[in-house]
Amino acid sequence: MNSGIFLGMLVFFPFAGALLCFVAGRKNALYRDYLSDILVVFEFLTALLLFVFLAKKASSGEVAASLAVPQVCGLGLSFEADGFRLIYAPVTSFMWMMTTILSGEYSRGHSNTNRYYLFLLLTLGATMGVFLSADLFTTFVFFEIMSFTSYVWVAQEETEQALRAAQTYLAVAVTGGMVLLMGVFLTYHVLGTGKISELAAAAAACKEKTVLYAAGGCMLFGFGAKAGAFPLHIWLPKAHPVAPAPASALLSGVLTKTGVYGIIILSANLFFGDGKWGLLILLLGVLTMFGGALLAVFSIDLKRTLACSSMSQIGFILVGIGMMGLLGEESALAVHGTMLHMVNHSMIKLVLFMAAGVIFMNTHALDLNEIRGYGRKKPLLAGIFAVGALAIGGIPFFGGYISKTLLHESIVEYAGGIGFTAIEWIFLISGGMTVAYMTKLFLAIFVEQNEDREKQKKFDAQKHYMNAESTFALGGSALVLLLWGLFPHQIMDRTAALGQSFFRLEEAGERVSYFSLKNLSGGGISILIGAMVYILLIRGFLMQEESAAEKANYSAKTAKRGKAQKKSASMQSAGTKRYVNLWPSWLDLEELIYRPLIRLLSLCFGVLCRILDSAVDLTVVALRKTVYRDSPLPHERPEGNILTEVIGTIGNFFRNLLNHTVHRKQPVQRDYVHYFAVKREELKENNVVIGRSLSFALLLLCIGFMLTLYYLIWW
Repeated sequence: MNSGIFLGMLVFFPFAGALLCFVAGRKNALYRDYLSDILVVFEFLTALLLFVFLAKKASSGEVAASLAVPQVCGLGLSFEADGFRLIYAPVTSFMWMMTTILSGEYSRGHSNTNRYYLFLLLTLGATMGVFLSADLFTTFVFFEIMSFTSYVWVAQEETEQALRAAQTYLAVAVTGGMVLLMGVFLTYHVLGTGKISELAAAAAACKEKTVLYAAGGCMLFGFGAKAGAFPLHIWLPKAHPVAPAPASALLSGVLTKTGVYGIIILSANLFFGDGKWGLLILLLGVLTMFGGALLAVFSIDLKRTLACSSMSQIGFILVGIGMMGLLGEESALAVHGTMLHMVNHSMIKLVLFMAAGVIFMNTHALDLNEIRGYGRKKPLLAGIFAVGALAIGGIPFFGGYISKTLLHESIVEYAGGIGFTAIEWIFLISGGMTVAYMTKLFLAIFVEQNEDREKQKKFDAQKHYMNAESTFALGGSALVLLLWGLFPHQIMDRTAALGQSFFRLEEAGERVSYFSLKNLSGGGISILIGAMVYILLIRGFLMQEESAAEKANYSAKTAKRGKAQKKSASMQSAGTKRYVNLWPSWLDLEELIYRPLIRLLSLCFGVLCRILDSAVDLTVVALRKTVYRDSPLPHERPEGNILTEVIGTIGNFFRNLLNHTVHRKQPVQRDYVHYFAVKREELKENNVVIGRSLSFALLLLCIGFMLTLYYLIWW
């Protein structure tokens, strides 16, 4: 079997399929939906077949499959499949399959669905290109394609909020991409290679460690921006609430993992066993883990809470990567915990965001006070959501407990004094806050009653809230997640052993007794902390009774209803507690730091350009009054430029010729000089419109290229 062909199909087939679906969608939306479902099912089956046939070969640490596409952008593209990649290819394609199936019902009635499907499949190909890349250049190429194609997801609804969130996402993506490119350039220069399998040996022989750290820092910035690591997490809480729920599942579950994938490449190859690098990643992980959990506790928006949760779980993964650097060759616990938590988080967020999508489809709301009580009489949806909530909370017998136990034990194993004792407790507290905010979501949606009893009756009466395809997508994903966690030694341990060679880990380490009293105590502490946070902070502080003014306003709104409805409303409003929006806006780094900094840079560049423009004007005036004082004035054109005038003059000549011969009875009166001048002005106006929409990204792009050229010239 030529396995390289399968790699090419996984990467390039979605690009071709995207164009086919777009053409089909122009004719018939139903054909497009069926075709897209077939394409993603085929992609998943291809990835699964590749896994089945090559898993045994990859388990020995060998490269199971490879493919080279020469002469692309000068350096060519190269792809490889080893144990880790063989795991994440099916995970990625499975998630795309389930979200695409859900998208059929979710996107019904929405505008620009054809565009959505086009970029959904384009992003699939780009994401596969990242995970299967064999060198840093290929990683960068597909990383940037993925950033620009996924940007359309965020801007899909085209509301003011969506466009602003998309602008933030694009700004972070472009800035991160340019800095990443600088790091790739530095790596090629100092090591002489960008091939991932050769990086470790080249880094070990490298004598210019300072330059290597600079390259690693640049690439960490680029990959960290996509992963949503602190302080580049600003796009996460903004992009997820406005993006379609299936796209949010992919943004959280897969696209953030491409950033983590890049950080793993750096940590396992360039800085393997480097304590300083490991400590840096560990500190970033701790800040991301705790900060995301804290933001999720305060959020009362369903999808924003899940977005902040994603930030926190990425922090858990970064903690594992940091411990890899500190533990070196004895990092089996950290490696296995990191890889398993990556897969766990991907599958968990697939389930939770799709469930959130079903809720939004039927309520058109995400505020917990508005969707409160929606799932009270919907046991299937409640069960699906509960599987995701229990898994991410680290409850025993679910996948999240296994991976968090491994990560916790890696911290305990290092035993680095009081500092690591503090890190261990932050780890447990962050896990506790995860339990707290997931409890808040589940109880609010599936247990508590809505303050508006009429709305609650409508919620309870709704029986058909998703079609058969959506039920399959949600139920199938939840079932896979449930089975994945129920057999930790049979499934999860074997998966970790298959992918550990990518982390340069040779020995599998000792078998972990996940359900021993010692390991259960760590999970029990987090659960206890979660219960305290929920009771004392969420129920005691973040839920408050309605004020007198709010009750009066509520009564006024119901005054036009019948007496029975007014009585019911007044009974319900008495003593009702609402979730209070105390979102800590002072933590919004975008508004406090990033946007003011960009405005300052724009102002500085604007002043500089104005000074240069004035200097040029003065130079021209001085030359006309001195050197060119006696020269004749140039020919002034009333409209257009020299090109439109020349083309128009030729057109007028042939017009006159034809008017005297063929068109004598009906001569053509068009002035082609004027015609082409007008067309030129229309083109200029269109370019201005396009330029304005891309000006922010282009500004960052130009800054990146300027820094790149400066480096090349300086070096």
